[in-house]
Amino acid sequence: MIAFGVSNISLAFGTDTVLSDISFSVNEGDRLGIVGVNGAGKSSLMKIMAGTMEATSGSVFTAKGASLEMLAQNAMLDSSATVYEEMLTAFAPLVSLEKEIADMAKEIENRSDQAGTPAYEELITRYTDCEESFRGHGGYEYRGRIRSMLAKFGFDESFHSSLIRSLSGGERTRLALVRLLLLEPDILFLDEPTNHLDTETLEWLEDHLCSYPHTVAVISHDRYFLDRVATKMLDIEHTKATLYTGNYTAFVQKKKQAAEIYEHHYKNQQKEIARIEAYIEQQRRWNRERNIIAAESREKALARMDKLDAPKAAPGTIKLVFDEAEQSGNDVIYAERLSKSYGDREIFSDLSFLVRKNDRILIIGPNGCGKSTLTKILGGLHEQSSGVVEFGHNVHLGYYDQEQQTLDENSTVLAEVIRAHENLTITQIRSALAAFLFFAEDMEKPISSLSGGEKARLMLCKMILSKVNLLILDEPTNHLDIPSREILENALLSFGGTIIAVSHDRYFVSRIATRIWDMKGGSLFDYAGGYEDYTAYRHSLSAPVAEQPVEKKEIDSKTRYQQDKQKQSEIRKRERIMERNEEKIEELEKQKFLLSEEASTGAATDYIRLSEITEQIQSIDLEIECLFNEMAEAEDYLKENR
Repeated sequence: MIAFGVSNISLAFGTDTVLSDISFSVNEGDRLGIVGVNGAGKSSLMKIMAGTMEATSGSVFTAKGASLEMLAQNAMLDSSATVYEEMLTAFAPLVSLEKEIADMAKEIENRSDQAGTPAYEELITRYTDCEESFRGHGGYEYRGRIRSMLAKFGFDESFHSSLIRSLSGGERTRLALVRLLLLEPDILFLDEPTNHLDTETLEWLEDHLCSYPHTVAVISHDRYFLDRVATKMLDIEHTKATLYTGNYTAFVQKKKQAAEIYEHHYKNQQKEIARIEAYIEQQRRWNRERNIIAAESREKALARMDKLDAPKAAPGTIKLVFDEAEQSGNDVIYAERLSKSYGDREIFSDLSFLVRKNDRILIIGPNGCGKSTLTKILGGLHEQSSGVVEFGHNVHLGYYDQEQQTLDENSTVLAEVIRAHENLTITQIRSALAAFLFFAEDMEKPISSLSGGEKARLMLCKMILSKVNLLILDEPTNHLDIPSREILENALLSFGGTIIAVSHDRYFVSRIATRIWDMKGGSLFDYAGGYEDYTAYRHSLSAPVAEQPVEKKEIDSKTRYQQDKQKQSEIRKRERIMERNEEKIEELEKQKFLLSEEASTGAATDYIRLSEITEQIQSIDLEIECLFNEMAEAEDYLKENR
């Protein structure tokens, strides 16, 4: 059954056509990925489908009675409520029913002297019906769902009473996504939902969307995410849209094959047209009556031919090759006991490491663990609180800042590059800007008017004009579309120097990294290997040992020590879980015993209290089950790793 679709949708702003004659439909349960270069019209199409933007022409249809919700790109909650209060609004009917049940319970208690009367019995019946409806719609679980979902997105109970307006933009964007997932609409539209999410949360979101019981459409530049989530892909290019079955990888292959087939047909048709035109010219040259008739016949056939348009070139992409300095020494950066604090808040401490020539280090870890702070210290934007950072012989670094603080908002595009490279001619600078899709009219734009993607391209342009042998990159793929990300990856792979980068783009990390720094927990775990190897290693810490022998890489003593240290830390963490959960279970069992005693004695004839006791015992049983599950996981890990 069709969940939603569009028919002959077109969108134009004046003479600028954004979308033209787009038609497709999506079935219930499909997970649609939408891709295209920046400015292709992806967000506009999603807004049209969600009903928040009017198309120039065409129509949108959704399944009858289906609920639809959309998360716009970088949408932030704007509420005077606390975090927990705002999340409760996702369950407004249950909250209202819960209050109604509580009011009826008080009324039953106040009218207990009327027991047996028709009005009283009617009240009891209504109470029972409401309580059953409340239970059947997850009334006893929804508060637990809120707490669990908030925790998955980095909001523990210390955030629950925080005012939403006191939080950062990134936190409010994550909360908007949490609230939408709690609503669980029949049709869920997400525009760049992976922004502001760390890798662990991203993986959880992927699993959640893969098991989502309804229909999803998502715009994303995260290829890893699209590979895991999407079952269909919609490609928007040159104002048109083409629907493909499969995930992102399947789409890339199918699109390439379709382009090759179309080009083959086009070339064959052009050959046939040329042959017919040559025949017509020859017949007219002979200029006899039968020749004229033959020529006119072929001209009519040519006019009736359904001619194919010439294959269109791919949308404009940046041209990126780093201008390298001469080789650095073998030791590029030495750091010892590095720490950084802001007031009483410690970001990280006691970090020591050695970066060697040609390392390609990717720094990963949850939001707030200090990844960007570390790159700012190495890039010279911040000072460490303590510790030593030393650069090796002949190191020339280029720094890319995801917050784009190194750009002068009051400057123009051209003036910004001139300021950074006064030794270059205007012609050289204009040529470089053109390679990054800044043409004549764009060069005089104020930087304050640029989009995030345009600012990213400008920063990359400035960087390639500097002769460097060390690149320090903080989230370089943010704001870049997929073609630009692939060009950046290829340029980095051919770069002959050293790279240190922070990224949540796992596809990017997987292609680039030869060494992983994981900063989870405020420390630095140094893994000598690529991202796929590191992911397998991380999973092996909690998974049973494989039966088949696995070829192991040689690990130097320092890395082995760090791995053993990390393992011991994980063991201690599981031991604390076992101890803490045993104490909690013992306490909950005591509470359950006292409630059961009360139910069989003092509350035996109290209908209201009995109902409350039943709910409390059910809640305790659910909590005990969760604690036992945690203990079972911890016990399995300890058996394998002690």
